[in-house]
Amino acid sequence: MSSSETEITSFHQQWTRPHLLGLEELSAEELTLILNQAAELKRQTNQCKTKISLLQGVTIANLFFENSTRTRTSFSLAARRLGADTIDFSSSGSSLSKGETFIDTAKNIEAMGVDLIVVRHRSPGAPHLLAQNVRCGILNAGDGPHEHPTQGLLDIFSIRERLGRIEGLTVALVGDIAFSRTARSNIWGLQKLGAHVILCGPSTLVSRDWEKVGVEVCHDLDSILHRVDVLNLLRIQFERQATRPFPSVHEYAWLYAMNRRRMALAKPDILIMAPGPINRGVELTPDVADGSHSIILDQVTNGVAVRMAALWLIAQRNQELVPSQT
Repeated sequence: MSSSETEITSFHQQWTRPHLLGLEELSAEELTLILNQAAELKRQTNQCKTKISLLQGVTIANLFFENSTRTRTSFSLAARRLGADTIDFSSSGSSLSKGETFIDTAKNIEAMGVDLIVVRHRSPGAPHLLAQNVRCGILNAGDGPHEHPTQGLLDIFSIRERLGRIEGLTVALVGDIAFSRTARSNIWGLQKLGAHVILCGPSTLVSRDWEKVGVEVCHDLDSILHRVDVLNLLRIQFERQATRPFPSVHEYAWLYAMNRRRMALAKPDILIMAPGPINRGVELTPDVADGSHSIILDQVTNGVAVRMAALWLIAQRNQELVPSQT
């Protein structure tokens, strides 16, 4: 094992969980461990551009039962950057259409020699169910509107990388909180690391019930911009909504889109984020999306680093998965 790989592996000794299912269950120390591991892996892989052999001989399956571009590609690239083999599974045209169950599909894939499973599913709790029925490590890549832990982690990592801390910052999540798994993972992670979280959007999408877990709820974006350090603009999840939660997309953009006028109301060093895909002209205008305050593309790069860290830590927890490095 090289000296750089020895430095990387020092992080795993503190990680004890066999799966990564959500951020709600993690402690501040565990969150920080993943972030630190991601920073080191990003450095060792030259900003996620080169390969190292930490997971050589390990096979990782991506089981995606919902459409995905960024997350699926990011997990695949993260695995390959660590030297692992990957299998990509799509429910379209699979044996599920012939009546095979979700669990049986996963068990059959595991029986082919798969060591870790990355799963995305439209049903909340699907990764948790899978973790109870297979032997290998499970990483949640998004389960319905419940959680998206690696997206939350990469958002937090991107903030910490740019501002040097999370504690004491004010972070606003704007948009579809009701149906956003990204919002939930961000809320749990940011709060545990000491940030003040504001949820902002239409009352039909941002419930006052969130105040019960210690976050601030606001329905007027303009009124909070002067005290926000980071603005995370969430996509409206039309595909998960039975009815339209506001009269029109134009009205939503008028009230909540980040544009040049609102940038003038914000702090001069505000960070603009969006988990993607972004809808230009709805959540934010092109000049804001591509402007100097935006770290949207940094989030994409950091997604690979965070997912490398998650895969490595889970694999190390199941030490029999990882061949000895000599």
